[in-house]
Amino acid sequence: MGQAEGWPLAMQARTLMEAHGAVGRLQPAPGAEPQVRREFHQRSAQVYALVAEVDRGHHHEAVYWANRERAKAEEIGRELRGRSDATSA
Repeated sequence: MGQAEGWPLAMQARTLMEAHGAVGRLQPAPGAEPQVRREFHQRSAQVYALVAEVDRGHHHEAVYWANRERAKAEEIGRELRGRSDATSA
């Protein structure tokens, strides 16, 4: 399954277990470019946020995962901005 069809399927996850499985299959390679990793974490956060609304039995866990993924995306974004600032100075 490629990225193009993977994310729409991941967005259809209705349980935390389904979300973990779908997101795990879409995880970029360890050496992937920071922009790729940031986008992965942003999209993962969206998946978990949606699951938090439908899998009420795992609401708090899904919210945790959504926040965790969002924080990782923001951290990578700060790193990218830092690199950009360093190269433009």
